[in-house]
Amino acid sequence: MKLLEEQQARLNEIVLRDNFEPTAIVLEGRDTAGKSSTIRELTHYLPTPRYSVVLSTKPSKSTMANWLGYWTQKMPVERQIVFYDRSWYSRGMVQHLNGWCTPKQYENFMAGVNGFESQTPARFIKFWLSISEEEQARRINKRENSPLTNWKLSPNDKLALSYYDQMTLLKERVLTTTDNWHSIDYNNKSVGILKLITRLCDLLE
Repeated sequence: MKLLEEQQARLNEIVLRDNFEPTAIVLEGRDTAGKSSTIRELTHYLPTPRYSVVLSTKPSKSTMANWLGYWTQKMPVERQIVFYDRSWYSRGMVQHLNGWCTPKQYENFMAGVNGFESQTPARFIKFWLSISEEEQARRINKRENSPLTNWKLSPNDKLALSYYDQMTLLKERVLTTTDNWHSIDYNNKSVGILKLITRLCDLLE
């Protein structure tokens, strides 16, 4: 059995335990970091009743006005693991970076997110998928020039490199002022996925 499959089997065994507690797995990272492909590997063999995936979508005006309240409805239930391809932390990073939320909404989020999580009956494990500026440029170029993936390229992807340093500052504030973050080197995505699932299993055990 391959190393990745060994860890996927290990994750299955953990999630299927009778005493498994509701767990929220947050994946955050720059555009092209590998969040979606990582979730595909994490869930590839999991029994469907025991997990769900929450994808990043454009929020409505009412959602933006009640940001953490919206996410309260998407928390894991008993014995369930939920994977978030971006999460409520969008407010602390991409929303603030792009001016999609007001400065007050951003500061209120940063002041309140730890309290929000502490009052939620779930365990939180959060991963930052770390890629260098050079690697992000390579992946954006590859995505743009591939007939298989060019549909995924958004205007924000093209702008991502221009605000690499600003995103770094926002990310550092999030990771140092909120809890339970684990940074994984994703410059080599296949190696990063194996490191992440191994770390996740270690933490769950």
